[in-house]
Amino acid sequence: METESEPYVRLATLRQLHRVVAELNTARSLADTLQTVVDGIVVGLGYELACVNLVRPDGDLVVAAFAGDPAAEALITGRVGSRASWERRLTMGENWDGLRFIPHTEGWVLMEDDVPQWHTDGPDPRFEDEWHPEDRLYAPMYASGGELLGVISVDRPRNGRRPGAWGREALQMYAFQAAIAISNARLRANMQRALVRLEREQQALRASEESFRQAFEYAPSGMAIAEMGGDQHGRLLRTNDALCRLLGRPASVLRRYSFSDLVHPEDIGTLLRTSAEGGRAELRLGRRDGTYVWVSLRNSVVADAADGPRFLLTHVEDIEERKRHELQLAHRASHDSLTGLPNSAELRARLGARLCRRPQSVRATAIEALDAAFEGRDGYDGHAAHGGHAAHAGHDGHPVGAEAGGAGEHGFHPDGPDRYAGADPFEFPGAPPGPSDGPYDHHVHTVAPATDIDDGTKGLAVLFCDLDGFKSINDRFGHHTGDAVLIEVARRLTTGVRDGDTVARLGGDEFVVLADGLGAADAADLAVRLRNAIIPPIRVDGRAVRVGASFGIGWASCGMSADEVLRSADQRMYIEKRSRSKAHRRAG
Repeated sequence: METESEPYVRLATLRQLHRVVAELNTARSLADTLQTVVDGIVVGLGYELACVNLVRPDGDLVVAAFAGDPAAEALITGRVGSRASWERRLTMGENWDGLRFIPHTEGWVLMEDDVPQWHTDGPDPRFEDEWHPEDRLYAPMYASGGELLGVISVDRPRNGRRPGAWGREALQMYAFQAAIAISNARLRANMQRALVRLEREQQALRASEESFRQAFEYAPSGMAIAEMGGDQHGRLLRTNDALCRLLGRPASVLRRYSFSDLVHPEDIGTLLRTSAEGGRAELRLGRRDGTYVWVSLRNSVVADAADGPRFLLTHVEDIEERKRHELQLAHRASHDSLTGLPNSAELRARLGARLCRRPQSVRATAIEALDAAFEGRDGYDGHAAHGGHAAHAGHDGHPVGAEAGGAGEHGFHPDGPDRYAGADPFEFPGAPPGPSDGPYDHHVHTVAPATDIDDGTKGLAVLFCDLDGFKSINDRFGHHTGDAVLIEVARRLTTGVRDGDTVARLGGDEFVVLADGLGAADAADLAVRLRNAIIPPIRVDGRAVRVGASFGIGWASCGMSADEVLRSADQRMYIEKRSRSKAHRRAG
């Protein structure tokens, strides 16, 4: 079972991985791309040394880029290792799901081969997973056709340990993205050379066009040429086979469309904001079967020296697999690994999104302050005037008369438009600052019932659930049975709530339910239903066990933090637990 902090560590690693992967696509040349690859490993993946061994046309591998140690870089950069020696290394040691790890106990046989290396002697490891200076970890990079592009070598993890499953997966994903970046850098170099040849002397035009055609048609990723200017601006003029296969449409059909006709409705804004020259965007394009595929678009303008821009060249890269991995990693970082429910961080994020820092009473207080400012004389009963509207509060808890009549959210004043120009009608001493503290406040405030008696007010109920008798099950039958009980309780809680409600696991045997639009009686009924759903026996390995549940009902309200809301519900849960006898809470 994961520790509570591990999702945060994974999320930080994911963010760092996103950052260094994004840098791969900013390099303009192949040399810049290779150096960016090794710099990203040192900066983002936690290794002190890294190098890229690139496959040459003759099949041997050359050290093309190095990062982490200037002395080692000067020693081995540009040196060549034979293909046979590299193939031997990539079949030795341990296969870590695509990575190849050769421990120091086996690597001594490689000391005399011709592969450039910087390894030094060191003492034996003090514990099982400690990194030894002669340990070797390689991440092969393959092109889309399966041929070897090169090998990433890493050394000296900053934590001094061999990477675990999470570190291995991060390195493997990075190697996959690095292979794409290197392939694209080579492709861009070929395309740029072809485009330069198009602008050269007239006698070389036909040869240049043929070179461009071949690079375009046989590119491993999608390519498209679109019209620029005129009534048909953006219409696809030409597409290669890779793009046709990607979208499941023949070239003759694609010529009827522009990218704006194919893009997902939610991504049309992203497409429109993408510039023609050098613009990049990640969006979804529609396939013939009605599904959508994630792609990365990269634009270049092909111009004529005399006539200006002629057409738009767009490189379309399939990033569906990368997006799927990103979603999986994001889900792991925000969800409990055992039950699949949102974890504590995700619960607080969802709860915090509904709250602002201004209490609900701020509006009434601000109106009272404005009423006093308008009158500016003794004897004005501002409270009575406001009280005349109190009985007509709107559904969001704000006084209807104050919103519709006097100085409301838009700052209109009866004595003229300039009297309080620039003033915030909600600014008053003691008002807590918040993201929605402006005169145009579009935040829908979360309110809570005033008492436990149902007065018709609907709010966001927070049900804090603590299992009764769970510890005894863990002690008697072991953690395997305890985990099975938690999984079944999570399923029963999820089944017992509405679509749109949130069931989260805080850790241990504590769960939280967020249910919006409930009154006090509704929340109490929900707690009873969920408790009754948990009580029936749970069968684990042929054995029936039972747990009980104590629920505390709290209410989220603007002006509270997520931790305050959860603490309130937690306290109510303990009050409810102590109010029942131990016999009623006992389970077995």
